[in-house]
Amino acid sequence: MKSNQKKQSKSKSHIPLRLNILFAGVFACFAMLILRLGYLQIVSGEEFEAEVARTETTLATGNVPRGEIYDVNHRKLVGNTAVQTITYTRGQGVASEDMAKIAVDLASFIDMPHKVRVGDEKEFDITPRDLQDFWLVLNEEKLNERLTDKEKEQSGPKFYQTQISKVTDEDIAGLSNVEKEAAAIFKKMNGAYALTTINIKNDGVTDKEIALVSENLHMLPGVDTGTDWIRNYPQEGMLKSILGEVTTEEKGVPESQLSTYLAKGYARNDRVGNSQLEKEYEPVLSGSKSKSETQTNNSGDIIETIEQYAGEKGDNLVLSIDMDYQEILEKIAIEALGNRQGQNNSIYITAADPQTGEVLALAGKEYNPKTGKIQDAALHNINQSFEMGSAVKGATILAGYMDGALTYEDNVIVDAPLKLKSTPSISSVFNRSGSVAVNDIKALEVSSNVYMAKLVLRMGGQDNVTQNGSVSINIDQTLDKLRGYFHQFGLGVETGIDLPGEATGYVGPNPNGGSPMFYGFGQYDTYTPIQLLQYVSTIANGGNRIALRLVDEIWSTGEDGNLGAISTQLEPKVLNTINVEEKALERVQQGFYQVIHGANGSARSRFVGAEYEAAGKTGTAETRYNGEDVINKTFVAYAPYDDPEIAITVVVPYLPLNNTNYENTIVARKALDAYFKVGEFKNTAPEDVEIESESSSADSE
Repeated sequence: MKSNQKKQSKSKSHIPLRLNILFAGVFACFAMLILRLGYLQIVSGEEFEAEVARTETTLATGNVPRGEIYDVNHRKLVGNTAVQTITYTRGQGVASEDMAKIAVDLASFIDMPHKVRVGDEKEFDITPRDLQDFWLVLNEEKLNERLTDKEKEQSGPKFYQTQISKVTDEDIAGLSNVEKEAAAIFKKMNGAYALTTINIKNDGVTDKEIALVSENLHMLPGVDTGTDWIRNYPQEGMLKSILGEVTTEEKGVPESQLSTYLAKGYARNDRVGNSQLEKEYEPVLSGSKSKSETQTNNSGDIIETIEQYAGEKGDNLVLSIDMDYQEILEKIAIEALGNRQGQNNSIYITAADPQTGEVLALAGKEYNPKTGKIQDAALHNINQSFEMGSAVKGATILAGYMDGALTYEDNVIVDAPLKLKSTPSISSVFNRSGSVAVNDIKALEVSSNVYMAKLVLRMGGQDNVTQNGSVSINIDQTLDKLRGYFHQFGLGVETGIDLPGEATGYVGPNPNGGSPMFYGFGQYDTYTPIQLLQYVSTIANGGNRIALRLVDEIWSTGEDGNLGAISTQLEPKVLNTINVEEKALERVQQGFYQVIHGANGSARSRFVGAEYEAAGKTGTAETRYNGEDVINKTFVAYAPYDDPEIAITVVVPYLPLNNTNYENTIVARKALDAYFKVGEFKNTAPEDVEIESESSSADSE
């Protein structure tokens, strides 16, 4: 028993010792902790304060107003309307939930369009998916409670899709209008790139909204107010299809050209020229971006922005087009199209200075059967092609001289109806049954198809032609040879016009023995109206194929925001010179003169009494359209004959075979009268222009 008491006493004596050791250890730990805290506070305090207060300075860029577009008389065609805007510059590393909260706050100060897309609607601001994304960002913790343990183990896009699938229709229905506005704001914010400024709202921003946002910028990181621009068209949309369009911020830089634009310093959401002149002259119109130093804190929030460079508005384009003349031609085209027959649904009128290639007018109108209205189709002068008929015979004659198939001593061919094996019969309107010997000039005056067909056979190496005989030329080689000559005039190749997407026409299908002959009078390959314009300009100016262009000058911007001074004067660009003697070219010019002035000229009756001397060539091509046999009527001309100032083309496609309305020559006469301000156009304003249809069976083409 004594032994047990001794053991208990000994055991108890160890307890205080252990407690003392434990207390000592705890004391030592606390002492070390205090020392460490003291070190952090005293020795490293400033370092940590600096880390908390650390900011990062980066360079951000901003957009500037785009250059504007004017006509030759400095009438504004495309301008900028200054508008108030609410902007957002996304900081680096800003989380989605932070942007969503900013969007909610901003929505309480502005009215944000928030129409939700239904079905395949094209006009909308947000989609149901946008609302799901927004609800998820605001309620992620609540939504994750709906996930199974297995679903919570997912990651990346798969996990996000699972989360989205848990957002119910009831969740979306519970969003208030203000929250839907916030969703529309968040969508724009979330699409922005770091340190890139975007417009949250720039349409219909009120002074009250500007004031409210400005007063509360302290609670809206990255949000600011400013001035933006939107494109306007003072001339009621005339030439809109030629002027082109600019992308929206939502679309930004086209994906297909993204790497090119990024390499030039563009941001993904920059507005850029998306078509026609806006696209072609993007480097000129875009201007120089503003540059600002942007300071962000360690959370990525922007705390200060200091402008370093205000940027510079884009330069302005001054076109060679005269809008007064353009308007007159458009009215002429509309009235002429009102007289359409059969399948005819469009008309095209072009005009240029043949000495410089400057386009003076580019009119195109087409009938829309769905609306029953006539609409602009100026761009179709560039990208639609047609069989042009006899209007191209000047190129055929000169091809004959270049090839040696014609000489000044040997240029007479007998016109008589021609029928060869395995080919359609060929005859001329002026001579359906007899035999008439004509030279090159007379062949143009009376528009001899047979002359051109036999000339083409000569070029292919077949000098002797007998009725019901065979075609013995190499078809493909002869067609290639002809196309090579025609290319020198701009027929079948790009004209060099300063617009993207120019069409070059189509090569005729399924070549046979008759194909080269029909090519010779414009009934095989197709050409655009603008190619036809370059062709007649080349003949008019003495053989220089000059690139057509719409822009005449580039101007800087003055202090008042309008035109400043000329920075670039564009000069004529000669693409090639026709490889033919001047005498041969003069003979074709004489033939064109006889078309209008000769006793048997195919356009003589239309130009009686003209107060200027013109030269030209009519054209009629038989073709098919919408399953019907139709004809295209065309006309090319230039004036004055001795010193041409203007070249014009008229194309009226898809008329019925029995058409008796010669709108091609009627319109051409009026277009030239309007240019020279004579006849009914003397002291006449564009709004006074009228045109009446005329019928005749006298002219042969």
